[in-house]
Amino acid sequence: MIESSPLVPIATFPNNMATDAEKASPEYGIQIGKAIQYEWFKRDSNSCRFYNNWIEFHKLRLYARGEQSIAKYKKELAIDGDLSYLNLNWEPVPIIPKFVDIVVNGMSNRLFSVKAYAQDSLASQQRSSYKEMIEADMVSKDFLVQVRDQFGIDAFNVDESTIPANDEELNLFMQLNYKPGIEIAEEQAIETIFEDNEYEAIKKQVDYDITVLGIGAAKHTFKPDEGVVIEYVDPANLIYSYTESPTFDDCFYFGEVKQVHINELKKIDPTITKEQIDEIIKTNSSWQGTYNSIRPYTDSLFDKEVVNLLYFNYKTDKKFVYKKKFLESGGSRVIRKDENFNPPEEMQEYFERVEKTIDIWYSGVMVLGTNYLLKWEMMKNMVRPKSASQRVMSEYVCVAPRMYKGVIESLVRRMVTFADLIQITHLKLQQVIARMVPDGVFIDADGLNEVDLGNGTNYNPEEALKLYFQTGSVIGRSYTQDGEFNNGRVPIQELSSNSGQAKIGSLVNSYNHYLNMIRDVTGLNEARDGSTPDPNSLVGVQKLAALNSNTATRHILESGLFVTKKLAEAISYRISDILEYSDMAERFINQIGRYNVDILAEISNLYLHDFGVYIEVSPDEEEKAQLEANIQMALSRDQITLEDAIDIRELRNIKLANELLKVKRKTKEQMDMQREQQRMQMQTESNIQSSQAAAQAKQQQIQMDAQSKIAIKQAEAQFEVAKLEEEARIKMMLMDKEFQYQMQLAQVNVDGKKSVDEMKEKAKDKRIDRQSSQQSKLIDQRKNNLPPMNFESSEDSLDGFDLAEFEPR
Repeated sequence: MIESSPLVPIATFPNNMATDAEKASPEYGIQIGKAIQYEWFKRDSNSCRFYNNWIEFHKLRLYARGEQSIAKYKKELAIDGDLSYLNLNWEPVPIIPKFVDIVVNGMSNRLFSVKAYAQDSLASQQRSSYKEMIEADMVSKDFLVQVRDQFGIDAFNVDESTIPANDEELNLFMQLNYKPGIEIAEEQAIETIFEDNEYEAIKKQVDYDITVLGIGAAKHTFKPDEGVVIEYVDPANLIYSYTESPTFDDCFYFGEVKQVHINELKKIDPTITKEQIDEIIKTNSSWQGTYNSIRPYTDSLFDKEVVNLLYFNYKTDKKFVYKKKFLESGGSRVIRKDENFNPPEEMQEYFERVEKTIDIWYSGVMVLGTNYLLKWEMMKNMVRPKSASQRVMSEYVCVAPRMYKGVIESLVRRMVTFADLIQITHLKLQQVIARMVPDGVFIDADGLNEVDLGNGTNYNPEEALKLYFQTGSVIGRSYTQDGEFNNGRVPIQELSSNSGQAKIGSLVNSYNHYLNMIRDVTGLNEARDGSTPDPNSLVGVQKLAALNSNTATRHILESGLFVTKKLAEAISYRISDILEYSDMAERFINQIGRYNVDILAEISNLYLHDFGVYIEVSPDEEEKAQLEANIQMALSRDQITLEDAIDIRELRNIKLANELLKVKRKTKEQMDMQREQQRMQMQTESNIQSSQAAAQAKQQQIQMDAQSKIAIKQAEAQFEVAKLEEEARIKMMLMDKEFQYQMQLAQVNVDGKKSVDEMKEKAKDKRIDRQSSQQSKLIDQRKNNLPPMNFESSEDSLDGFDLAEFEPR
């Protein structure tokens, strides 16, 4: 049985320290739904927070469209509630729509692009490697140029003309030229999802809401059959926990109130029965009756077919408990356990409880005015940053740039008071104009009777008016027929009524004053829309006024870009999850890669990387004008070339464009200095060559004079040389003869010594042979016991020499 509570009883949020099982129970979800319902729908003096916001936002939207209610104006001009004497055009003057369109359309003209920066360790390593490669080319540039010139081998890793000259240029080179394929794939994936969801239209709605209501919201989800979905969220239907943060980053619940057809209930809760649907319809009728007085529109036929549902997301935490078992080898093993796991004290030296707490979101759907919960479950595909996986991002992205103490301020709200005064001034102006009468004439009948036209006709009022209106002339008499002074000598006089002109002028001044007040409180001056430019103002003054106006509304532009940035971050995380966990990874890769087949291989590796997302906004007209002025000044001074100017203008990032301008200017100065040095060197070489030519001519003359003297000296020297050569030849012949004689004497001495040595060697050989024979005989004597032997020489010789040799022959 569904319990109905149309008056929204008091309810509080449940204990956030409850167990995970209690948080997952439907009772916990019902308690959260009732607490949110009480916070937003409790009635106080026939009003509630939700419908107060709804009516206030509705009123602001009507003002932004120029369709605000005219009841207040009728009440202002009515006398005791009676308007029967007023015949006025009550249609509102559309002043505010003009200013809203200026702001919103001006933001639409500011083009932007989503940029991804790979900040994981793998991408950082690749970036460092590429930077080191460029630095290597910087250091060895001269050597590589020499290798190319001598051997014809180009060993540069990049184009020689693009190699940086110093660290400043290197940093700029990395920002402008280094873009790894994984970053291109990530940007392409984000852009594809934006295009598939027609985000451009969603962004315009968000920018319009920020301008009109002061708050903008969008939602990102993942649906298995649709992929990543981006949805516009109407701030009038949005609910959230109390916050003072303009970005709603500290909210612990978000939600929407939707009127859903009863056929959708079955899709949300397939287990719902027909009887439950009938009871929900009855309860919804009671709810509609209770809040009918504060709802702007009602439709009895429509109300019977729809129910009011509260879609809400609630942020809490979840514990992951593990049993850590210590192994005998000294290691450990972790096993997932229930949150109630708690090892006994005697086992704590073997086991240990380890827990981790992470943030999670629960999603619920509740029928307003009842305790019926159509859905309560932990959200699937939650978005978690890889750098802090314990954190979780909300599906809702909200921003309210001018929030204070929970109260939201908007640009349109500032204009409402003065728009009302303009409308009343406009009505008063109509009233004054309606009461104005045309100028008339006064006819003095007595003065007409004294005039005789002399042609037999009477000068009556009809004839006098014809003459006056056709010719502008009047006939009169200064004296009467009796000769007395005629007081009616001018029988026709024009009556002028100037009472309405002063009032109209005063009302027009009031109208312009209130219009200027709108410009003052919003910062949207005449220079922003170009409505009434001052012809005497200089162009620079007009641009400065437009720049100040853009500054006054910059918070709206930045808020819209913040929503885009947060959605891009969420899409980046969801892409990683899809590629790593989803069954539709292949379809998703093909969906993205249909624009660029070359990045297909990179897309499949996106989940391995962690990206930082930022928005690059194209410069506004003032920034472009300042950059163009700098470019023109540099061109006029010949500090950069036309090609450099083209490269600088193509950059969207003004900071990088200015940095590139400075680098190009320095490079041009260095090149000019090198050219000047080369020119001076060529001039110096030319002067040297001229001096050398003159010196060479003079030297040739001196050389010719010296050659004749040298010839004489050479002839004398040759004669002396011939004389010396002849003397040397004779001396050489004498020395040669002396040398031959010396050689012959030396040969004789050598031959004598040689014959003596040969004789000694022969005597020595004979003695050795005799000793060997005697040794042999001694050995034989010992072996055979022979008698002693006499070895005395029978020859008369001394030491082998026979004395007979010295006898005379």
